[in-house]
Amino acid sequence: MTPLRQRMLEDMQVRNLSPLTQRAYLDHVARFARYFHRSPDQLGPEEIRAYLVYLTNERQLAPSSIIITVAALRFVYTVTLRKRWTVQTVIPAPKEPQRVPVVLSPAEVVQFLDSVQSLHHRTILTTCYAAGLRISEAVHLTLSAIDSARMVLRVEQGKGQKDRYVMLSPKLLEILRAWWRVRRPRLWLFPGDDPDGRITAHAVNRACQQAHRRSGLQKPVTPHSLRHAFAVHLLEAGTDVRTIQLLLGHRSLKTTAQYLCLARNTVCATPSPLDLLPRPAPSAPGLITAV
Repeated sequence: MTPLRQRMLEDMQVRNLSPLTQRAYLDHVARFARYFHRSPDQLGPEEIRAYLVYLTNERQLAPSSIIITVAALRFVYTVTLRKRWTVQTVIPAPKEPQRVPVVLSPAEVVQFLDSVQSLHHRTILTTCYAAGLRISEAVHLTLSAIDSARMVLRVEQGKGQKDRYVMLSPKLLEILRAWWRVRRPRLWLFPGDDPDGRITAHAVNRACQQAHRRSGLQKPVTPHSLRHAFAVHLLEAGTDVRTIQLLLGHRSLKTTAQYLCLARNTVCATPSPLDLLPRPAPSAPGLITAV
């Protein structure tokens, strides 16, 4: 390990960045250095600009992928190398297109979960929907996370390394108890092939894709789709946005408020001005009569 790489790693460790973030930053900085065959401390704004142009035009990476590279380069140059740059100018981040997720209806959630053949996978995907969990959070659940006395699930070190509590549905509690009687997990609620290890997110994603094909649903479905459905269905049931923010573990209320445009009872249920006209508009040109 080079001295610069070691120092960058230590800078990230001191700031308590997650191991996943540390690996991603080191990997992206290493790719940048390999592209020019030089250490980052020998490169500057012109090389950074050229590399971002390469990622955008030649590699044609999505803005979400380039943003990770931008974050890694900003860290190594401003924190580790202590460059006094205006990073927004020297290392600009691409603007991400704003897209709204496709949301499953309650009936489609049932149709999808009924198509998951394995009890193991169906239980974990049901948990994602019932508690609004990210798949990374669901696979890290332990038996001790279940608090049936208070009817809550404890999510430990979710995104942003934050702990939080989410509701434990009575129906989900029954499902988890039935699952425990079948598998008898010892530590992890959803163990992998090794009883002492946990199932991987990759395995659940693969099972999700297989179930999606069997379900016949035209809408795309991923484990994260169930989290989106959880949020929108709560909104449509009248739950306030602040409560949903806490359940989802969002840092900003603005992130949660994006679901408002998806809830039928907040936007789509608003009557069109066409429906408020004093008399109906003609349905076809042939029905128009001269005045």
